[in-house]
Amino acid sequence: MKQICLISIVVIFVLFGFTSISEQMKNQLETLPQHYSQFDMKMAWAVKADNGKTAIDGVIQNIRYATMEDVEIRVSALDSNGNEISHSSSIIIPLRLNKDDLAPFNVVLPVTVNAGTKLMFTYKYFGNDGGGGDGGGVGSWMQSFESIVP
Repeated sequence: MKQICLISIVVIFVLFGFTSISEQMKNQLETLPQHYSQFDMKMAWAVKADNGKTAIDGVIQNIRYATMEDVEIRVSALDSNGNEISHSSSIIIPLRLNKDDLAPFNVVLPVTVNAGTKLMFTYKYFGNDGGGGDGGGVGSWMQSFESIVP
């Protein structure tokens, strides 16, 4: 009887007490303080300075292609003249994102950036539309955008 009660409690927590990792990332995509959206990808992130470094933690979502592979995110901190102060990049795991899949990312700059600093985000990937005579290949894509640290 004790085992049945314990199993029932575990089942209840699994079914109702925990949200899936996907649901957690969807929530982060909506609630993180900074956002970007383009035809292919949505991103959300937070910037946090810590111990002489700056962490950019966020979530991406493939909203366009059947698959995105080898997604890489690079972040550069720029000075007031637009010159690069520092940069770092991160490879997204899993290496393949299907349409609507979400994945976390983390980029750590080796410097502390202050509010008002301009960050240049560059992301690149290999996109595939799926199917077709050529296998649906779209090819490599790279996009950049700027964001200001709040």
